[in-house]
Amino acid sequence: MATRKKFEHKTSKENATSEVNRRKFLKGTAAGLGASMAFHIVPRAVLGGKGFVAPSEKIHIAMIGCGGRARQNLKGIMQHDDAQVVAVADPAKQFDTRQLRIYRSLIGRAPLKSEIESFYSKKSGQYRCAEYENFLEMLDKEKAIDAVLISTPDHQHAHGAVHSMRRGKHVYCEKPLTHNIREARLVSKIARETGVATQLGNQGHSRPTNAQTVELIRAGVIGKVKEVHAWVPAKRWNPELLAPPTDTPAVPDGLNWDLWIGPRKMRPFHSAYAPVHWRDFWDFGCGALGDFGCHDMDSATWALDLSAPATVEARNAGQTHPGLAPHGSICYFHFPKTGKQPELKVTWYDGGLMPELPAAADPLRNKLRRGVMFVGEKGIMLCEGAGGTPRVFINGEHVTPQTPPETIPRVKDHYRDWLDACKGGRAALSNFQYGARLTEITLLGVLAVRLGKKLNWNHKQMKADGVPEADAIIQGDYRKGWEVV
Repeated sequence: MATRKKFEHKTSKENATSEVNRRKFLKGTAAGLGASMAFHIVPRAVLGGKGFVAPSEKIHIAMIGCGGRARQNLKGIMQHDDAQVVAVADPAKQFDTRQLRIYRSLIGRAPLKSEIESFYSKKSGQYRCAEYENFLEMLDKEKAIDAVLISTPDHQHAHGAVHSMRRGKHVYCEKPLTHNIREARLVSKIARETGVATQLGNQGHSRPTNAQTVELIRAGVIGKVKEVHAWVPAKRWNPELLAPPTDTPAVPDGLNWDLWIGPRKMRPFHSAYAPVHWRDFWDFGCGALGDFGCHDMDSATWALDLSAPATVEARNAGQTHPGLAPHGSICYFHFPKTGKQPELKVTWYDGGLMPELPAAADPLRNKLRRGVMFVGEKGIMLCEGAGGTPRVFINGEHVTPQTPPETIPRVKDHYRDWLDACKGGRAALSNFQYGARLTEITLLGVLAVRLGKKLNWNHKQMKADGVPEADAIIQGDYRKGWEVV
């Protein structure tokens, strides 16, 4: 059984001297790069990355985390002939989720390894994929790895990203980018310093309809935006739980529970945590807001160049225990006017809660069980969830506005955007500089949901003024040897 010792961080100097990428490092410069420039259109060379993959060569990818979301990401990667998965790592050999309401398959490193080997063997003869319990052992032994794709529970995101970037690996990480705000800023900093190609797993960011929404808002089609509302119907995974479980079932065969727990305080295994249902627990996940905020607050953050709210306040539906996410929540973000950022109120809803929609939207209600509404001085724009189709309403009537000029690159898909960045192209649209900013906004909402009070946010000091109990959540709590630094 792997031990935690293998997960202890090396210093930056040790990592720099011990890690040699299999391809020649290409150097650039990030000096003087403005934060807003880095988000979307900057060439990879300007970001100063190393370990670019030659256009004629395949990108060798390792999977960190092999659950249901990892399988979906794997299918995205398999669409591209110039990418190949060479290794997988997960504390669980196999989980059976066929009776759950999502994924409904066998997950874990063994099923994914089998699927990978079957897929590539059909294309090029007998193929073998390396399999590991501990991803650090994988990174140490598999020198051919160019990039990693992280699909772990939220509490392990930053751990995998930090170690991988410091080894010169390009990184794709599921949303939210991190489990706490300090980690979001750290991951952004390391991404900028190492220059590796990065992408947040908010797949809707790369949809043409999302780019269209951003261009329409920026073109002033509905005038100055005064309010934004975003909502998802997502509820708790364990709705019957009133508190974290107290019984102690046996750890399933093939699961290294110590590695799964990772930086969190040790507790007995329970099926309420793994597989899949961990999002309900603040120690591992971030509830419905953390799950969907980076999808459905993305278009507002992108279109209006949002950075930091001045205040955040949440009201919860059915809160049962401080260690558990509520059954539903409404969260209010107030953004002050600063620089490009307009004064704005953003309201988030989950658990079946949602805003009142205009009467003209009645024919669309089935498509808007999840969505975003921009309220402007001239009219309203309604968008389907996760960057879906925008529709404009002026004076209560659905209208087709003039299409503004395309200012945002259209991409083939979210994975292609990252793979092209790995090969030295422009930065992916949802790279970690942008993704960390979007994640921090999302996590501020999570902070308000957890504390149940109005927060005055001091962005520069990274503190909720006058709320000292917020500090532990903002900074994170780690077992010895698992610190993310």
